[in-house]
Amino acid sequence: MYAVAVSRSFVAQHYLTVPDPGPEGELHSHHYTVEATFRGPELDEYGYLVDIDDVTAAMDALVERYRDRTLNELPAFEGLNPSVEHLARIAGDRLLESLAPETATELRVTVHEDDVARVSHDRRLD
Repeated sequence: MYAVAVSRSFVAQHYLTVPDPGPEGELHSHHYTVEATFRGPELDEYGYLVDIDDVTAAMDALVERYRDRTLNELPAFEGLNPSVEHLARIAGDRLLESLAPETATELRVTVHEDDVARVSHDRRLD
């Protein structure tokens, strides 16, 4: 099994919308690092699982979408508590809108929230 990972960091704001959120219910910032890991058992004709340049460009576009923004105000989070779990899934959705990995069979998106928490969302691509 091969794995290729690319990561990017950014700062964004949010406030939690759950009952009794405590201080997390107030607008605050986090330093996020998003890592996309593509996995698959075979390489393409050029010896790639995915084209790292394509993944890097998609990751750059992804973080620019969220950098210095309030997650609660973005359409992707409408009606959702802007948790790091939702951010991991939504980030994967956005990546796959601009990438069509032909050889990779799995995608894991891991979001590090500050130096405190790490959340992953896994999906099959076949």
